[in-house]
Amino acid sequence: MIPLDPKIVNRLSKNGIPKEEFEQKLGDDLALEMLLSQGMNIILHSKSYKFRTVLTPIKETLFCIVDVETNGSKTAHHQIIEIGAVKFQNGEIIDTFESLVHCDSISDAIAEITGINVEQTIDAPPLSKVMPDFRLFLGDAVFVGHDAKFDYKFVSAMMDRVGLGVLLNRQLCTIDLAERTFESERYGLRYLNEMYDLHSEATYHRALSDAITTTQLLAQVLPMVPKNIHTTEELIAFSKEAARMKRLKPTTLSSPTSRAL
Repeated sequence: MIPLDPKIVNRLSKNGIPKEEFEQKLGDDLALEMLLSQGMNIILHSKSYKFRTVLTPIKETLFCIVDVETNGSKTAHHQIIEIGAVKFQNGEIIDTFESLVHCDSISDAIAEITGINVEQTIDAPPLSKVMPDFRLFLGDAVFVGHDAKFDYKFVSAMMDRVGLGVLLNRQLCTIDLAERTFESERYGLRYLNEMYDLHSEATYHRALSDAITTTQLLAQVLPMVPKNIHTTEELIAFSKEAARMKRLKPTTLSSPTSRAL
């Protein structure tokens, strides 16, 4: 589909694409409705289509912080076994989503890491129920994850598997954002939580718990973003393009400062 072309996405994230040109590329109104249903938050502004995030201030943006547990690393052969998400806007948690997913195969290694085994998912809803429910919960919010590429990839693949099409939401990675806002020895979620007590009741490798921890990280990192970053699209660009902070050596790691959690 044309709008997934990186050049098209880049234009939508900046000055936009003139109405006539974009609609000609789509072909019909149904194509636009399909994009919107898959989470592509585009609007018509000043006779051009662009991402809403180009115009929306960071504090007004609805973020959906997502974490998934899976029974393997390959989207073609494996599946989500648990999904958790937090809706976050203007410094507040406004809603949460959590569900196990029915699965017929979970290895001992995965069960040891996550604490989830096949028996626990026997009565859980199938992907065909969970993914439409989560699609409604996510809407066109900005998809946030700690290593967002993995979570986004799996959610997108599972959406497509059940006939909903791939995910088209804008995305933000809290690892990328953290690396550009404060110095740390490491940026793994467990490490950051243990160092800075983001979520005192965290249960690692459980989806909603990790999503809550990531939400607390996002809440602490956003005020550290340079003051010249105003819109969410500028925030996304900053998380990808700004220089990374220097990694601290283990012996120099100290308590939080104005530039560290």
